[in-house]
Amino acid sequence: MAAGAVAHELGTIRVSVRFQKDGTYVVDAIVDRQHLPPGFGSSGSRIQKRFEPVENLTPELEKRIGPLVADAINGSSIAFDGKPASPHVALVVPEGAAAIDPDAPEITIRFRGEIPGGAKTFQWQNTGAPGSNMLTIRNEGDEAASRQWVEGNATSEPFVLKSEIVPMTRRQVVATYLKLGFTHILPKGTDHILFVLGIFLLSIHLKPILAQVTAFTVAHTITLALTIYGVVSLSPRIVEPMIALSIVYVAVENIVTPKLSPWRVALVFCFGLLHGMGFAGVLSQLGLPHSEFLTALLCFNAGVELGQLTVISIAFLLIGLPFRNKPWYRRRIVIPGSIVIAAIGLFWFVQRVIR
Repeated sequence: MAAGAVAHELGTIRVSVRFQKDGTYVVDAIVDRQHLPPGFGSSGSRIQKRFEPVENLTPELEKRIGPLVADAINGSSIAFDGKPASPHVALVVPEGAAAIDPDAPEITIRFRGEIPGGAKTFQWQNTGAPGSNMLTIRNEGDEAASRQWVEGNATSEPFVLKSEIVPMTRRQVVATYLKLGFTHILPKGTDHILFVLGIFLLSIHLKPILAQVTAFTVAHTITLALTIYGVVSLSPRIVEPMIALSIVYVAVENIVTPKLSPWRVALVFCFGLLHGMGFAGVLSQLGLPHSEFLTALLCFNAGVELGQLTVISIAFLLIGLPFRNKPWYRRRIVIPGSIVIAAIGLFWFVQRVIR
């Protein structure tokens, strides 16, 4: 019994694990130098290359505590579903301190990284440190933590990750954000639907319609990406009324101009820049997965494009194809339809300005 009690005290490293809702994990290994066995950290061990460079380990600290850090982390292993992860490693500056004290009784080593998409379990092992690892594991938002004693070279029991903590797999990201982009147009994006219908009404031929839609797509792709990445920023109180005005302008041009003008594509491109900022506002509210940021961004945009093409296809099949060659097409369809679109756009403009 006495030997067992000593084993739990001598050579213990406290390990705190946190899984965060942004899809990342943090593992803090606290090395209590007063309870390490003789010789630990004095063998001249070097940090293995898979952990280099260790953040905050200055040349001076390397001389003083480099072997201690090496002995503490060289045998460590973080695994998700049995597959080893490759964390970043850093020494933690104690709260309230200006720097790391090499003579401090405790040294905290932090492992951090991204949780693999779709991961179900987590395990910890440290084959290099003697004695025990006292493991405390917590999901962000949980009041209670799970605790384990990991003896010697043993691997911890699998800890089941909560689904809301685990990032989506790439396949899940593609499916989810394609759907989000599509549904932002159909059925939720009434203003974007009216803009696309305004583009559709002025021409009876599919090629110039697709040229305008392509220009619109290229434009909103540019500003969507730039806004999400924080390169450009414009208040929604400006963007939303301007989007409504773009709908009014396209509809009014349909009424006063019987033919497609050469500058129409350039104008639609400019309006697309505005609409891209509107898309970015929606996407910012939905959030983007940290580990698949670019994939989600591209898939959302692709979903938006599919939604627009669906609107054009439905309009062409129901209106354009059967009626575009009728002598009354412009008088009975284009002008009345454009008046309705302009009226709705003007109402939205006033509503968005005064709210």
